[in-house]
Amino acid sequence: MKIKSILVSQPKPVTGKSPYYDLAEKNNVKIDFRPFIQVEGISAKEFRKTRIHILDYTAVIFTSRTAIDHFFRISQELRVTIPDTMKYFCISEATAYYLQKYIVYRKRKIFYGNGSFSDLINVMKKHKDEKFLVPVSDIHKQEIPDLLDKGGYNYKEAILYRTVCSDLSDLRDVNYDILVFFSPSGIKSLMQNFPDFKQNNTRIACFGPSTAKAVEEAGLQLNIGAPTAEAPSMTMALEQYISKVNKGG
Repeated sequence: MKIKSILVSQPKPVTGKSPYYDLAEKNNVKIDFRPFIQVEGISAKEFRKTRIHILDYTAVIFTSRTAIDHFFRISQELRVTIPDTMKYFCISEATAYYLQKYIVYRKRKIFYGNGSFSDLINVMKKHKDEKFLVPVSDIHKQEIPDLLDKGGYNYKEAILYRTVCSDLSDLRDVNYDILVFFSPSGIKSLMQNFPDFKQNNTRIACFGPSTAKAVEEAGLQLNIGAPTAEAPSMTMALEQYISKVNKGG
């Protein structure tokens, strides 16, 4: 069966430039975007129950912009003034620059890695005496505490936001030829919203091994996987599949 429609389980690109738009135009397919999951901040009341006091820490580790947003949100809700002496360790330069939204960047002690947590750990080696706070989601990589434990760092993880399933009830009677997923949470959302979901002729595309595993565990068939040597990106994997199927169909 030819591919005519694709649903990507992510927010619509903010700019008019996206490889998905190029893919749609080149192959004459309809591509829609819909986040299957969303992030919810925990309340100040919930955070107080953790008995974590932000001012007990001398440094914060940020692995994403979302973590930055929720750290400063919860600080504001608790009426905590972050001291100028606080040090910030960010996973990448882009994440570090995002701090400008909340602080005077050039007047703070900010350090960053090259995008991997293992690299950030190397940056932190000169700051072993700090007490680190790590804002995270309820679902996060085990690599973070593992590497901090291995390095002997004094740290505390603080869950400031959680990943929840979006309400997709309006999609009940809408069918797409391909559904595209990027995380196990997306698969969980699909099955939670549609417990009677039957794959039938719908093709499932996913990015990453953990998502592929979630597809399998949900009893679904994976048709398009990325990244691979031939298709390092999701759009390339879709392009190759559509070219093959639509040409043959």
